[in-house]
Order: sequence, then C-alpha cells, then structure tokens
Amino acid sequence: MTRLLELPPGDPGIGPHRHSGPVFGYILEGEILFELEGQAPYRITAGEAFWEPGGDVIHYTAANLLPDRTSRFVVVMLCAPDIEMITMVDDQELAAKASSRIPMAQ
Repeated sequence: MTRLLELPPGDPGIGPHRHSGPVFGYILEGEILFELEGQAPYRITAGEAFWEPGGDVIHYTAANLLPDRTSRFVVVMLCAPDIEMITMVDDQELAAKASSRIPMAQ
C-alpha cells in the first residue's frame, strides 16, 4: 500500500499505533518528529527517508514540527494478510511498555 500523507501546520499526527508490516517513508516537504519504540524521537526533514519494522513495535509519533507549513511524506507499507495496516495502541499497553520509550535528547 502506498499513501501520500499531509500533516497540517503543527499537527501532532495520529496517536500511538503499530503497523502489521514494515513501513518505508520519504519526506517530500517540511519536517516531522518521528518516534519509534526503543529509539529517541528525532527530526526528519525534506529529502530524508525513514523506516519502521512493523509487528509489535509501537510507532509513538509522526508530528509536523512546522507551525506555519504543511509537511508531506509518502509511505510504502507492506501489509500482512488479513491484518489491519494500523492498530491503535491502548493505554494499558502504553503503560506496560513505558520502559522502552526513550526521551528526546536535549
């Protein structure tokens, strides 16, 4: 599945979720804050790529860092058969995996 995603200025993006398979992305314009389970959040800017393994890894954040411009990126998601591509993570699981969330470097 391939999608073009647009985040309006300052948009925090979708809440914590996971994907049924790996995701590959490329930032077309703007800047996003990207955070996966086990990694510190980091900035990705236009012309840079990202990936995530999918499965049980939580994708915490993909937020637009720009207060005055839309950020756009394209993603290619490899979907597992008969499993939703995006599954939202509930508060109980977030609490159980809190120790694997790494704060952003200052």
